[in-house]
Amino acid sequence: MASMAIDARIIDVVQPKKDTLGLPAPTKGRLDKAGIDLSNGYPYRPAAPLYLDDAYKIRGTNWDHNDAGARAKKSNPSKSNLLEGASKVTHLTSHIGTEIEGLQLKYLNDQQRDELALLIAERSVVFFRDQDISSQQQKTLGDHYGVVEIHPQAPHVPGVEGTTVIWPAFQATERKADFRNPGGASRWHTDLVHELQPAGITHLHNDIVPTIGGDTLWASGYSAYEKLSPEFRKIIDGRKAVYCSAHTYLERGNEHAGPKHILREHPLVRVHPATGWKSLFVNRAMTRGIVGLDKAESDLILNYLYDVYEKNVDIQVRFKWTPRISALWDNRITIHNAS
Repeated sequence: MASMAIDARIIDVVQPKKDTLGLPAPTKGRLDKAGIDLSNGYPYRPAAPLYLDDAYKIRGTNWDHNDAGARAKKSNPSKSNLLEGASKVTHLTSHIGTEIEGLQLKYLNDQQRDELALLIAERSVVFFRDQDISSQQQKTLGDHYGVVEIHPQAPHVPGVEGTTVIWPAFQATERKADFRNPGGASRWHTDLVHELQPAGITHLHNDIVPTIGGDTLWASGYSAYEKLSPEFRKIIDGRKAVYCSAHTYLERGNEHAGPKHILREHPLVRVHPATGWKSLFVNRAMTRGIVGLDKAESDLILNYLYDVYEKNVDIQVRFKWTPRISALWDNRITIHNAS
Protein backbone atom coordinates (compact mmCIF):
# COMPACT_ATOMS: atom_id res chain seq x y z
CA MET A 1 0.00 0.00 0.00
CA ALA A 2 1.38 3.40 -1.00
CA SER A 3 2.25 5.90 1.71
CA MET A 4 0.16 9.06 2.05
CA ALA A 5 1.29 12.63 2.67
CA ILE A 6 0.66 13.95 6.18
CA ASP A 7 -1.70 16.57 4.73
CA ALA A 8 -4.60 15.19 2.66
CA ARG A 9 -4.54 18.28 0.41
CA ILE A 10 -1.16 17.23 -0.98
CA ILE A 11 -1.55 15.02 -4.04
CA ASP A 12 1.82 15.36 -5.80
CA VAL A 13 4.18 13.29 -3.70
CA VAL A 14 7.38 11.30 -3.78
CA GLN A 15 6.94 7.77 -2.49
CA PRO A 16 9.52 6.94 0.17
CA LYS A 17 12.00 4.16 -0.13
CA LYS A 18 10.91 1.04 1.70
CA ASP A 19 13.50 -0.49 3.97
CA THR A 20 12.94 -2.45 7.16
CA LEU A 21 15.74 -2.15 9.65
CA GLY A 22 16.21 -4.15 12.80
CA LEU A 23 15.35 -1.90 15.72
CA PRO A 24 17.77 -1.98 18.66
CA ALA A 25 16.53 -4.62 21.12
CA PRO A 26 15.72 -2.21 24.01
CA THR A 27 13.74 0.02 21.65
CA LYS A 28 11.83 -2.86 20.14
CA GLY A 29 11.03 -4.09 23.62
CA ARG A 30 9.74 -0.67 24.64
CA LEU A 31 7.54 -0.40 21.53
CA ASP A 32 6.26 -3.98 21.89
CA LYS A 33 5.39 -3.32 25.55
CA ALA A 34 3.36 -0.28 24.44
CA GLY A 35 1.43 -2.30 21.86
CA ILE A 36 2.98 -0.64 18.80
CA ASP A 37 2.22 -2.63 15.65
CA LEU A 38 5.56 -3.35 13.97
CA SER A 39 4.20 -6.02 11.63
CA ASN A 40 4.97 -3.86 8.59
CA GLY A 41 8.46 -3.10 9.83
CA TYR A 42 10.15 0.13 10.78
CA PRO A 43 10.68 2.81 9.64
CA TYR A 44 7.36 3.92 8.20
CA ARG A 45 7.82 7.10 6.18
CA PRO A 46 5.03 9.32 4.85
CA ALA A 47 4.97 10.30 1.19
CA ALA A 48 6.97 13.52 0.85
CA PRO A 49 5.55 16.60 -0.87
CA LEU A 50 7.07 17.07 -4.31
CA TYR A 51 6.40 20.78 -4.68
CA LEU A 52 7.41 23.76 -2.60
CA ASP A 53 3.93 25.34 -2.57
CA ASP A 54 2.51 22.18 -1.01
CA ALA A 55 5.26 22.07 1.62
CA TYR A 56 4.36 25.62 2.61
CA LYS A 57 0.76 24.49 3.27
CA ILE A 58 1.84 22.24 6.15
CA ARG A 59 1.07 24.14 9.35
CA GLY A 60 0.84 27.16 7.07
CA THR A 61 -1.67 29.12 9.15
CA ASN A 62 -0.93 30.78 12.49
CA TRP A 63 -2.62 29.37 15.57
CA ASP A 64 -2.94 30.60 19.14
CA HIS A 65 -0.29 29.13 21.42
CA ASN A 66 -1.15 29.03 25.13
CA ASP A 67 2.32 28.60 26.62
CA ALA A 68 2.37 26.11 29.50
CA GLY A 69 5.35 27.79 31.14
CA ALA A 70 3.55 31.13 31.10
CA ARG A 71 0.58 29.48 32.83
CA ALA A 72 2.87 28.18 35.58
CA LYS A 73 4.54 31.58 35.92
CA LYS A 74 1.14 33.01 36.88
CA SER A 75 -0.12 30.13 39.02
CA ASN A 76 2.99 28.87 40.84
CA PRO A 77 6.32 30.42 39.83
CA SER A 78 8.14 28.48 42.58
CA LYS A 79 7.36 25.25 40.67
CA SER A 80 6.89 23.53 44.05
CA ASN A 81 4.45 20.90 42.78
CA LEU A 82 7.13 19.63 40.43
CA LEU A 83 10.31 20.14 42.42
CA GLU A 84 9.05 18.89 45.78
CA GLY A 85 8.16 15.57 44.15
CA ALA A 86 11.74 14.98 43.01
CA SER A 87 14.33 13.13 45.09
CA LYS A 88 17.15 15.29 43.73
CA VAL A 89 17.47 18.41 41.56
CA THR A 90 20.90 19.33 40.19
CA HIS A 91 21.75 22.43 38.16
CA LEU A 92 24.52 21.27 35.81
CA THR A 93 25.97 24.71 35.00
CA SER A 94 25.32 28.29 36.07
CA HIS A 95 23.38 29.20 32.93
CA ILE A 96 21.91 26.07 31.38
CA GLY A 97 20.90 22.51 32.18
CA THR A 98 19.13 20.87 35.13
CA GLU A 99 18.85 17.19 36.06
CA ILE A 100 15.85 15.80 37.97
CA GLU A 101 15.75 12.44 39.70
CA GLY A 102 12.88 10.56 41.30
CA LEU A 103 10.07 11.59 38.95
CA GLN A 104 8.43 9.72 36.08
CA LEU A 105 7.32 11.98 33.25
CA LYS A 106 4.35 9.75 32.48
CA TYR A 107 2.86 10.37 35.95
CA LEU A 108 3.08 14.18 35.99
CA ASN A 109 -0.26 15.92 36.43
CA ASP A 110 -1.22 18.97 34.39
CA GLN A 111 0.08 21.47 36.96
CA GLN A 112 3.42 19.65 37.17
CA ARG A 113 3.62 19.60 33.39
CA ASP A 114 3.10 23.36 33.32
CA GLU A 115 5.78 23.84 35.98
CA LEU A 116 8.16 21.65 34.00
CA ALA A 117 7.59 23.91 30.99
CA LEU A 118 8.53 26.89 33.16
CA LEU A 119 11.66 25.11 34.40
CA ILE A 120 12.64 24.35 30.79
CA ALA A 121 12.01 28.01 29.90
CA GLU A 122 14.34 29.08 32.73
CA ARG A 123 17.04 26.39 32.43
CA SER A 124 16.74 25.69 28.66
CA VAL A 125 17.20 21.88 28.92
CA VAL A 126 16.08 19.47 31.65
CA PHE A 127 17.13 15.82 32.02
CA PHE A 128 15.22 12.96 33.68
CA ARG A 129 16.95 9.68 34.50
CA ASP A 130 15.46 6.17 34.53
CA GLN A 131 12.33 6.96 32.57
CA ASP A 132 9.80 4.24 31.75
CA ILE A 133 7.87 5.95 28.97
CA SER A 134 6.11 4.87 25.79
CA SER A 135 5.78 6.71 22.50
CA GLN A 136 2.10 7.26 23.30
CA GLN A 137 3.01 8.84 26.65
CA GLN A 138 5.60 11.07 24.99
CA LYS A 139 2.91 12.21 22.54
CA THR A 140 0.46 12.90 25.39
CA LEU A 141 3.05 15.10 27.10
CA GLY A 142 3.75 16.86 23.81
CA ASP A 143 0.05 17.50 23.24
CA HIS A 144 -0.08 19.26 26.60
CA TYR A 145 2.60 21.70 25.42
CA GLY A 146 1.03 22.61 22.09
CA VAL A 147 0.68 21.44 18.50
CA VAL A 148 2.94 18.42 18.03
CA GLU A 149 4.96 18.70 14.82
CA ILE A 150 4.38 15.87 12.34
CA HIS A 151 7.25 15.96 9.90
CA PRO A 152 6.38 15.52 6.21
CA GLN A 153 9.43 13.33 5.55
CA ALA A 154 10.70 11.88 8.83
CA PRO A 155 9.59 8.36 9.81
CA HIS A 156 6.82 7.96 12.37
CA VAL A 157 6.28 5.37 15.06
CA PRO A 158 3.31 3.42 13.64
CA GLY A 159 0.06 4.81 15.01
CA VAL A 160 1.77 7.64 16.94
CA GLU A 161 2.38 10.44 14.47
CA GLY A 162 4.71 13.08 15.80
CA THR A 163 7.08 10.56 17.39
CA THR A 164 10.02 8.86 15.71
CA VAL A 165 12.89 6.50 16.43
CA ILE A 166 16.38 7.29 15.18
CA TRP A 167 19.57 5.30 15.64
CA PRO A 168 22.91 5.03 13.76
CA ALA A 169 21.88 2.28 11.33
CA PHE A 170 18.83 4.26 10.32
CA GLN A 171 20.67 7.56 10.05
CA ALA A 172 23.20 5.93 7.74
CA THR A 173 20.37 5.24 5.26
CA GLU A 174 19.38 8.91 5.30
CA ARG A 175 22.75 10.58 4.87
CA LYS A 176 26.24 9.13 4.71
CA ALA A 177 28.54 10.45 7.40
CA ASP A 178 32.18 10.01 8.35
CA PHE A 179 34.74 11.61 10.64
CA ARG A 180 35.37 14.57 8.34
CA ASN A 181 31.67 15.01 7.52
CA PRO A 182 29.79 13.83 10.60
CA GLY A 183 26.26 14.60 9.40
CA GLY A 184 23.53 17.17 9.97
CA ALA A 185 22.95 16.66 13.71
CA SER A 186 26.67 16.96 14.46
CA ARG A 187 26.77 20.71 13.97
CA TRP A 188 25.21 23.51 15.92
CA HIS A 189 21.57 23.92 14.92
CA THR A 190 18.02 24.52 16.10
CA ASP A 191 15.17 22.27 14.99
CA LEU A 192 12.50 23.41 12.54
CA VAL A 193 13.37 27.09 12.27
CA HIS A 194 11.65 27.21 8.88
CA GLU A 195 8.21 26.59 10.38
CA LEU A 196 5.67 29.40 10.47
CA GLN A 197 5.71 28.90 14.25
CA PRO A 198 9.10 27.31 15.00
CA ALA A 199 9.46 24.44 17.45
CA GLY A 200 9.21 24.95 21.19
CA ILE A 201 9.77 22.00 23.53
CA THR A 202 11.40 18.87 22.11
CA HIS A 203 11.52 15.53 23.97
CA LEU A 204 14.32 13.05 23.24
CA HIS A 205 14.38 9.68 25.04
CA ASN A 206 17.42 7.41 24.72
CA ASP A 207 17.04 3.63 24.92
CA ILE A 208 20.68 2.83 24.18
CA VAL A 209 23.88 4.88 24.03
CA PRO A 210 27.32 4.31 22.51
CA THR A 211 30.02 2.87 24.74
CA ILE A 212 32.22 5.82 23.77
CA GLY A 213 31.06 9.31 22.79
CA GLY A 214 27.56 10.26 21.76
CA ASP A 215 27.32 13.28 24.07
CA THR A 216 24.99 16.14 23.18
CA LEU A 217 25.76 19.82 23.74
CA TRP A 218 23.30 22.68 24.25
CA ALA A 219 24.03 26.41 24.37
CA SER A 220 21.89 29.11 25.98
CA GLY A 221 20.37 31.76 23.73
CA TYR A 222 19.65 33.91 26.77
CA SER A 223 23.31 33.94 27.77
CA ALA A 224 24.50 34.41 24.19
CA TYR A 225 22.39 37.57 24.00
CA GLU A 226 23.69 38.78 27.36
CA LYS A 227 27.27 38.31 26.11
CA LEU A 228 26.65 41.11 23.59
CA SER A 229 27.37 44.70 24.53
CA PRO A 230 24.30 46.88 25.15
CA GLU A 231 25.15 48.94 22.05
CA PHE A 232 25.48 45.86 19.85
CA ARG A 233 22.14 44.56 21.07
CA LYS A 234 20.56 47.73 19.68
CA ILE A 235 21.82 46.73 16.21
CA ILE A 236 19.97 43.40 16.20
CA ASP A 237 16.93 44.10 18.41
CA GLY A 238 13.85 44.31 16.21
CA ARG A 239 15.59 42.91 13.11
CA LYS A 240 14.53 39.77 11.28
CA ALA A 241 16.50 37.04 9.55
CA VAL A 242 15.67 34.41 6.92
CA TYR A 243 15.69 30.76 8.02
CA CYS A 244 15.64 27.68 5.77
CA SER A 245 14.37 24.11 5.96
CA ALA A 246 16.67 21.08 6.01
CA HIS A 247 14.71 19.41 3.18
CA THR A 248 14.14 20.71 -0.34
CA TYR A 249 11.28 20.70 -2.84
CA LEU A 250 10.69 21.60 -6.49
CA GLU A 251 9.08 24.83 -7.61
CA ARG A 252 5.87 24.02 -9.46
CA GLY A 253 6.13 25.06 -13.11
CA ASN A 254 9.86 25.74 -12.75
CA GLU A 255 11.13 22.27 -11.94
CA HIS A 256 14.38 22.72 -13.90
CA ALA A 257 15.44 25.41 -11.43
CA GLY A 258 16.34 22.61 -9.05
CA PRO A 259 15.44 21.91 -5.42
CA LYS A 260 14.52 24.81 -3.17
CA HIS A 261 14.26 25.23 0.60
CA ILE A 262 11.31 26.56 2.55
CA LEU A 263 12.29 30.08 3.64
CA ARG A 264 10.67 32.12 6.40
CA GLU A 265 11.47 35.26 8.36
CA HIS A 266 11.68 35.38 12.15
CA PRO A 267 13.11 37.83 14.71
CA LEU A 268 16.85 37.61 15.38
CA VAL A 269 16.06 38.19 19.05
CA ARG A 270 13.07 36.44 20.58
CA VAL A 271 11.35 37.07 23.90
CA HIS A 272 10.23 33.94 25.73
CA PRO A 273 6.53 34.14 26.71
CA ALA A 274 7.12 32.53 30.12
CA THR A 275 10.26 34.30 31.32
CA GLY A 276 10.16 37.56 29.37
CA TRP A 277 13.91 37.11 28.75
CA LYS A 278 15.50 37.92 25.41
CA SER A 279 17.27 35.13 23.49
CA LEU A 280 19.49 35.11 20.43
CA PHE A 281 17.72 33.16 17.67
CA VAL A 282 20.36 32.22 15.09
CA ASN A 283 22.12 29.02 14.09
CA ARG A 284 24.92 28.45 11.62
CA ALA A 285 23.17 25.59 9.83
CA MET A 286 19.91 27.26 8.85
CA THR A 287 20.09 31.04 9.15
CA ARG A 288 20.43 32.49 5.64
CA GLY A 289 20.76 36.23 6.17
CA ILE A 290 19.54 39.35 7.96
CA VAL A 291 16.64 41.08 6.26
CA GLY A 292 17.48 44.50 4.85
CA LEU A 293 21.27 44.11 4.92
CA ASP A 294 23.67 43.40 2.07
CA LYS A 295 25.13 39.90 2.10
CA ALA A 296 28.57 41.08 3.21
CA GLU A 297 27.06 43.06 6.09
CA SER A 298 24.77 40.21 7.09
CA ASP A 299 27.54 37.60 6.94
CA LEU A 300 29.80 39.71 9.13
CA ILE A 301 27.18 40.09 11.87
CA LEU A 302 25.88 36.53 11.68
CA ASN A 303 29.33 34.95 11.84
CA TYR A 304 30.06 36.99 14.95
CA LEU A 305 26.76 35.89 16.52
CA TYR A 306 27.44 32.25 15.67
CA ASP A 307 30.85 32.51 17.35
CA VAL A 308 29.34 34.04 20.49
CA TYR A 309 26.91 31.11 20.71
CA GLU A 310 29.38 28.36 19.82
CA LYS A 311 32.69 29.41 21.38
CA ASN A 312 31.67 30.53 24.86
CA VAL A 313 31.82 27.25 26.76
CA ASP A 314 30.52 28.88 29.94
CA ILE A 315 27.05 29.19 28.37
CA GLN A 316 26.98 25.54 27.26
CA VAL A 317 26.25 22.17 28.83
CA ARG A 318 27.67 18.88 27.53
CA PHE A 319 25.57 15.92 28.62
CA LYS A 320 26.75 12.31 28.75
CA TRP A 321 23.82 9.99 28.22
CA THR A 322 23.00 6.76 29.96
CA PRO A 323 20.12 4.49 28.87
CA ARG A 324 16.53 5.52 29.76
CA ILE A 325 17.25 9.23 30.07
CA SER A 326 14.77 11.75 28.67
CA ALA A 327 15.86 15.28 27.75
CA LEU A 328 13.39 18.11 27.17
CA TRP A 329 14.65 21.41 25.76
CA ASP A 330 13.23 24.59 24.28
CA ASN A 331 14.29 25.22 20.69
CA ARG A 332 13.26 28.87 20.97
CA ILE A 333 16.15 29.63 23.33
CA THR A 334 18.90 27.11 22.51
CA ILE A 335 21.10 25.58 19.86
CA HIS A 336 22.36 21.99 20.16
CA ASN A 337 24.99 19.72 18.66
CA ALA A 338 25.40 15.92 18.70
CA SER A 339 28.97 14.80 19.24
